[in-house]
Amino acid sequence: MKIAPCDNAVILTGPRPEPCRREARPIVLMVTILGSSLAFVDGTVVTVALPVIGSHFGGSLSLMQWVVNAYALLLAALLLIGGAAGDLYGRRRIFNAGVAIFALASLWCGLAESAEQLIAARALQGFGAAFLVPNSLAIISAAFPESERGRAIGTWAGFSAIAAALGPVLGGWLVDLGSWRLVFLINLPIAALTLALSLWRVPESRDASGGRRMDWPGAVLAVLALAALTYSLTSLGEDRILSQPLLLTALGGLIGLFVFLWVEARSTSPMLPLDLFRSAAFSGANLLTLFLYFALSGVLFFLPITMIEVHGHSATLAGAAFLPFTLVMAFLSRWAGGLLDRFGARLPLTLGPLIAAAGFLLFIPVEPGASFWQAVVPAMLVLGLGMAVTVAPLSTVVMNALSEGQSGLASGVNNAVSRLSGLLAVAGLGALAALVFERSLAELLTGPEAAALSGLRYGGDIAAVTLPELAAADLEAAFRNAMLQAFHAIALIGAALAVLSALCGFFLMPRRVVQRGKA
Repeated sequence: MKIAPCDNAVILTGPRPEPCRREARPIVLMVTILGSSLAFVDGTVVTVALPVIGSHFGGSLSLMQWVVNAYALLLAALLLIGGAAGDLYGRRRIFNAGVAIFALASLWCGLAESAEQLIAARALQGFGAAFLVPNSLAIISAAFPESERGRAIGTWAGFSAIAAALGPVLGGWLVDLGSWRLVFLINLPIAALTLALSLWRVPESRDASGGRRMDWPGAVLAVLALAALTYSLTSLGEDRILSQPLLLTALGGLIGLFVFLWVEARSTSPMLPLDLFRSAAFSGANLLTLFLYFALSGVLFFLPITMIEVHGHSATLAGAAFLPFTLVMAFLSRWAGGLLDRFGARLPLTLGPLIAAAGFLLFIPVEPGASFWQAVVPAMLVLGLGMAVTVAPLSTVVMNALSEGQSGLASGVNNAVSRLSGLLAVAGLGALAALVFERSLAELLTGPEAAALSGLRYGGDIAAVTLPELAAADLEAAFRNAMLQAFHAIALIGAALAVLSALCGFFLMPRRVVQRGKA
């Protein structure tokens, strides 16, 4: 699902080449929509399929985390360098390479015979997406004249919203219909159509100024450092033991991040220019993004698992959980864009996260076995409203905080921050979910009943456990209650982080509209 801010702002970067022929422009737009949809929708679709994937491979929460984070890790770490590669070597060429890699990785995912193979294939998907996503947006900038660019952006955004709304439902339906493997294999015909149309009609373009270069040292350091931190957080959630190797790995990840910043500060063409953060508005907007998208990504990762395991809903209905959120954002995004002009940045960037916090809190009163309309719709509607109020003003602040020549880079950095926060959320909140689950289960069960579920952890498959016949119903109820308590803890953390992001909005955002490059 496309929830990251500043996605469409990437098209503002770089000098403008000559637009392509008029008859080719509809095909170009179709190619960018199809390509973007592959990467944007895949994350949420996979989240819906996670309980089935975990059961198939006999894995636990850490397996489900890595299925998501292997993709997010490569995408977050390489997103900026993917855009630079398109500017340097040709946007269509790099876009097509990204689509082809994504398709091959999807085939590998669909044929994976082990959890390790699936995780490796998901990492390859993320690698392809990192080169696909930024260049799909840059292609729009190259193909359309300025007079038509706004309409093209609106069309792209509208179809992206439709794909984001329907993709998880389709993924859940495919899981219920046959197999989780179909969630990946359905990418193949879409990728084939995208490549065929791209080779037929999309013209090549690149940055004629030659100003950007590839920062491979920065990219490698970012991947290694984030991988070490992700592994540490995920392993902590699995084992709950701060062993010496785990601490050394976490320390290595932190040192790697400091080395990355040191390299970027001295690079002649860094993927992350640190001088961007001299702007107070830009720094504040990215801090707000980090907190709010950490909360959002964490809750939305655990929501489908909770719906299926706790409330007994189908995968199709778990996919439909994202519909209220996406539709509210789609319908209110234009209205929310005008809030900045009327009230300045501070009010919407304070009020929006507070509304989102209320949405997170609405998940907490829900009891096990609640209906779809009770368990999901109220919270997701309020959450969608909060994010709608936030995203458009946030993107505008990010864009206006720097000069026009840096707008594409600024949007890319903010997009990467939102994806990085999601990566850390999925990795880090697993430890909290596992801890709350085990403590809740221990409080609910005693004596022989506790022994029946000993060793069963959050995300485990209770159907694979042999339960005493007389106590089966009670044990299943205790399992569902413990799972729900873990989700409630995640929702509470999400609400707290949303309030923290509201404080960032109140204290760090400008009261009035930010003039470009003046923040």
